[in-house]
Amino acid sequence: MDTYHSYRRGWYFEEFQVGQQIESVGRTITESDIVSFAGLSGDYNQIHTDAEYSKSSFYGQRVVHGLLILSIASGLAMRTGILEGTALAFREINHWKFLKPVFIGDTIRVVLNVIETKAISRLGGGSIEIEAVVKNQRDEVTMKGVWTVIVAAEEK
Repeated sequence: MDTYHSYRRGWYFEEFQVGQQIESVGRTITESDIVSFAGLSGDYNQIHTDAEYSKSSFYGQRVVHGLLILSIASGLAMRTGILEGTALAFREINHWKFLKPVFIGDTIRVVLNVIETKAISRLGGGSIEIEAVVKNQRDEVTMKGVWTVIVAAEEK
């Protein structure tokens, strides 16, 4: 299995191969991220926003919103450049599991594994199924699932 760390921007459908692995850079989660996401989503659950309340919770501290981490993982996937200018649509998220909490100060990255490609000529490209695995700075899997992305074909 090949792992790619430096990328040419915007891979076309034909360039994706089952077994390819692409790893993003890391991103450290901040308190500002939580506050901004709570404001955007309206999710002010105390487990995310109240440090004193969270001290008595199961984790003993605030937990980052799972959907925030999913959103950041999507952004990290885009930062790899492989979908820049060639992604036509983010079609599905399947089998998503939230496995471990992420805390303020954790640094996450996403490992993308190409698991299926399917040409869809009527769309001018094809469907790519990518297993997305979000890992923290200790290499622990915090969440994972399968994304389906429609990617443009190379113009001939």
